Amino acid sequence: MSALHEILTPHVTKGPVPGAVGLVARGDRVETAAVGHADAEGTAPLTRDSVFRIASLTKPVAAAAVMILVDEGRLTLDAPIGRWLPELAEPVVVRDPAAPAEDVVPANRPITVEDVLTSRAGWGFPSDFTLPAVRGISALMDPHDPHHAPGPDAWLAALARIPLLHQPGEAWLYNTCSDIQGVLVSRATGQALPDFLAERIFEPLGMRDTGFAVPAARLSRFTSCYVPTADGGAERVDTPDGRWSGLPAFPSGAGGLVSTADDLWAFARMLLADGASVLSPESVRRMTSDHLTADQREASDLFTLGSGWGYGGSVDVERRDPWNVPGRYGWVGGTGTAAHLTPSTGAVTILLTQLSLGGPSPLPPIMRDFWAYAA
Repeated sequence: MSALHEILTPHVTKGPVPGAVGLVARGDRVETAAVGHADAEGTAPLTRDSVFRIASLTKPVAAAAVMILVDEGRLTLDAPIGRWLPELAEPVVVRDPAAPAEDVVPANRPITVEDVLTSRAGWGFPSDFTLPAVRGISALMDPHDPHHAPGPDAWLAALARIPLLHQPGEAWLYNTCSDIQGVLVSRATGQALPDFLAERIFEPLGMRDTGFAVPAARLSRFTSCYVPTADGGAERVDTPDGRWSGLPAFPSGAGGLVSTADDLWAFARMLLADGASVLSPESVRRMTSDHLTADQREASDLFTLGSGWGYGGSVDVERRDPWNVPGRYGWVGGTGTAAHLTPSTGAVTILLTQLSLGGPSPLPPIMRDFWAYAA
């Protein structure tokens, strides 16, 4: 039994986490551990190649897709997104974040590609979900079930009817901009997002188990998905032959992918190798650099983590805990997943579970112990 196995085992043994796969890589040295089972009934043990719903770990992939198009000159960072998404060309903004959704003023400038990449377009989730303008965003899509969203065109039309919470570029808001990125890639290329990601990212990097659906031949490696219950247990909300057994109408750039530890490691190695054959070194630098002002960090939930935001993921800017290395890039997923890399050391940490852990703040115990070990 490896040391990593010993770190993860107590969290699975005492529950409610059914299982976990961890990967810690430091240069060419990699340690992995698979603990527990693919479901709470213990029908099959987890393995290194078990497939998980990775939720918000989709966000860095969507950002990389946008940056491929920037590298090719098909998109530019300062271009208004209305060029490709005319539905969003003339947004309005609530007069005050707490104001009624009908009390609006015109946006003071167009939303740009970089506003969307840095999650500062004005749509998204703040810490207060009760704000009137936020309720419309919440109704667009269940982040735990993107398969029930309408198609991209209908989703975009619905988003256009919702006012911005802040002026473009003014504040960091979570999640929605990554979905906009996915639609932007599709509109700019004329390809469905799943096809573009497969052709330009997954196939070149050998990420054979990553996608928006799990083929029938791989369902035996696909895990069930759970949410915590009030009594400390776990309730199953999806099975291997459930929502991800077919392609969704809306492939969510914010949280629709499934993947494995090794596939995510391949993506991390690409970033550590200055983009390899997928991205330019400058695009990798921009993805993994903080773009928020100090005031924007302090006003966001990221402040409690000692982090800012790059493109598609957080960037640590100060050491709050042993694992907060300035420059560490990555994010956590609502399905109990996390993936980070540290460019200065070449370290990669990946943790995959089947239970929504409510992270990143307060930090779930299994994640805290995993990161402390990896540090």
